[in-house]
Amino acid sequence: MKLKSLVTFLYLIVSLPLFLFFRAEIVIWISFFINFLLITGIAYYHLNYEKSYSPFLTSYIVFTFLFFLVAPIIQISSAEITELVFPTRYPYRVSDVLYANFLILLFNVFFFIGYLFFKKKYKPNKKDIKVNENTFSTPLIILILFVCCALILWFNFGYIVDEINKSVYIAATESVSSILIRKKVLFLIPLGAIIITYRYLKAKKIITTNTVIAIFIFAFLLFLLLFLKNPLTEKRNALGPIYITLIYLFYPKLINSNAKFFLFLFVAMILVFPLMSALTHVDASFKEMVANPEVITSWFFKHGGITETFSTLNYDAFANIMATVEYVSSFGYSLGYQLLSALLFFIPRSIWASKSLSTGEVVGNYLMDEHNFSFNNLSNPLVSEGYINFGIFGIFVMSILLAYFIVKFIVWLNSTDALKEVMAFYFAVHLMFLLRGDFANGFSYFVGTFVGVLVIPKLIHKTIKMLPKKA
Repeated sequence: MKLKSLVTFLYLIVSLPLFLFFRAEIVIWISFFINFLLITGIAYYHLNYEKSYSPFLTSYIVFTFLFFLVAPIIQISSAEITELVFPTRYPYRVSDVLYANFLILLFNVFFFIGYLFFKKKYKPNKKDIKVNENTFSTPLIILILFVCCALILWFNFGYIVDEINKSVYIAATESVSSILIRKKVLFLIPLGAIIITYRYLKAKKIITTNTVIAIFIFAFLLFLLLFLKNPLTEKRNALGPIYITLIYLFYPKLINSNAKFFLFLFVAMILVFPLMSALTHVDASFKEMVANPEVITSWFFKHGGITETFSTLNYDAFANIMATVEYVSSFGYSLGYQLLSALLFFIPRSIWASKSLSTGEVVGNYLMDEHNFSFNNLSNPLVSEGYINFGIFGIFVMSILLAYFIVKFIVWLNSTDALKEVMAFYFAVHLMFLLRGDFANGFSYFVGTFVGVLVIPKLIHKTIKMLPKKA
């Protein structure tokens, strides 16, 4: 069986029972099925007609399928819906679900049209690709980055040890700007150094003193990155893009085609992660599960297994679209204010006193006030980020901008600049987080990584070039 056929079969085998056992009003069923047909059509184009490698479109399809089809359908069909509420305590109303599906449909249509348009207009050619990889991968730059990373470890060792000893879910006492600079900029510099060092080693055909030193530096950098970015100090949405990017860097053949990456991401997000999440809730120790595997199966049958995971707050994106629409009906559109505060995330509140909260917090506070919810740190997908700013026009703007920047990153992915190429792939995986939202966090986290991985090494490179050369 060809890989494309296997991916298609897996996609359909998951979709069939989803709609076959979907318990809802017929108009609700139809509204979800229409969105399913559209995203399936996009997936068919991606797997069978798209010639260029586009992990970005894979992430978009898998996100939409998971958060706007699988999760809400299971939530609506679950026993909890008898209480007429979603996981965020937002009430189940037919009109709200239909309107949310309508907004998602518009976003998908606008995005796909924009994606096809920009791909045709900005198709990469040889003039777009500049061979500058070798100028970056020099022993001097590698050595400078090594010293920078060693200093980062020296000044933050105690901080990391403290982070390891506490839960990642404990509310941080450190300021948001400090966390962003430390965790999303400084702690990602080793990734940029790894990319440069690895490409330098790959380009060398013979063993020299420089290559031996580079091998030891590479081993240190890899250890340092895994030390700074580990499951005890970071959440899964932060680790996923880093670790998957390392797979792409070291063993690209595993995920370097649309079908391969689709299979990888689809299995990981639809099956593996929900399964792992479900296993963490089994009321038994690891030793008990190994000694008596029936404990796992009995728990799965009792609690619904993987499907129960999709009814948790991790999959609140669809419900938050409805909550955002209701919020707008009460308070009106922000007219770009929410978007502006996200784009200017780096300005502290001490300077900008009226700076808005992130959209996830705004909608979370609304749910707490109006629907007796108890949590305000929520996601907010790009669909509702566009809506809260400018309504349907905002959805059009957000979808078109997303399509534009994805196509620009496709050009980067085909560049021989190692940093641009790998940074583009990182964005493809990070896109899962960005699409889920909220936009303020998704955007700021990517910008931080962008500065640490790409901007700082390039600044070092430019600084070295400006230094006076010996006569």
